[in-house]
Amino acid sequence: MRLKAGCEMTLEASDPCPAVGMLCPRSGVAQWLTSETYLFEPQVHNTEYVDTYGNRCLRFVVPRGQMRLRVEATVETEDTITVDWGAPPTPIAAVPDDVLLFLLPSRYCPSDKMAGRAEQMVAGWAPGYAQVEAIRAWIHRYISYVYGVSGPTTDAINTLESGAGVCRDFAHVGIALCRSVRIPARMVVGYLHGLDPMDLHAWFEAYLGGRWYTFDATQEQPRGGRIVVAYGRDAADVAFISNYGDLKVVGLSAWVLRDDVAGT
Repeated sequence: MRLKAGCEMTLEASDPCPAVGMLCPRSGVAQWLTSETYLFEPQVHNTEYVDTYGNRCLRFVVPRGQMRLRVEATVETEDTITVDWGAPPTPIAAVPDDVLLFLLPSRYCPSDKMAGRAEQMVAGWAPGYAQVEAIRAWIHRYISYVYGVSGPTTDAINTLESGAGVCRDFAHVGIALCRSVRIPARMVVGYLHGLDPMDLHAWFEAYLGGRWYTFDATQEQPRGGRIVVAYGRDAADVAFISNYGDLKVVGLSAWVLRDDVAGT
């Protein structure tokens, strides 16, 4: 599946504000970046670097006033995601060095405080993929998707207590519960074709049987058509815009189109 995806945002700063944008997908096992474009209005100097998790990051300074930033990419991606009910848990001794950190508690995923809840959810399910799917299905059933009930400090425990949140909150709960039963899990942000309403999206992956599998508790069934922009321990690692001063996002839109529909 070839998708054309992008976002446009208007940023407003009271004074020049250093910022980092995590908006650029990269080629990988499940996707191939074929083209990309960037627009800064007004034009500002920007540089790119790769962070600890392999994410592409744009570094720039937002001038005083408003700035328009538009990023668009064409990506070949998988029509479906891999589902393997027989995928076993990876023995901790065999977990790769760079995956071990995804077993640890993090700012929004206090997995060390959630073991009892996690063990109840996975009881009776075969170790591995089936356990993670049981967690995903529980979140989908019992957590309501509601805007405005969570904020920048909401963690997985807060979401469980309130019973509501948005995609990042759903992902945090899934990640924390997986780590509580010693399954590495990480946060993913990007785009999902056919998401309604369309927006930038978040889900999670679990490391099973020597590879990463995709899980999305906001969706009823497994869905492909995803473009990954960034990976991290939780939302603190994958913010689309990180600002180091007074900065507001005063406008944001996102889109994902089949390339044949886009007409290019």
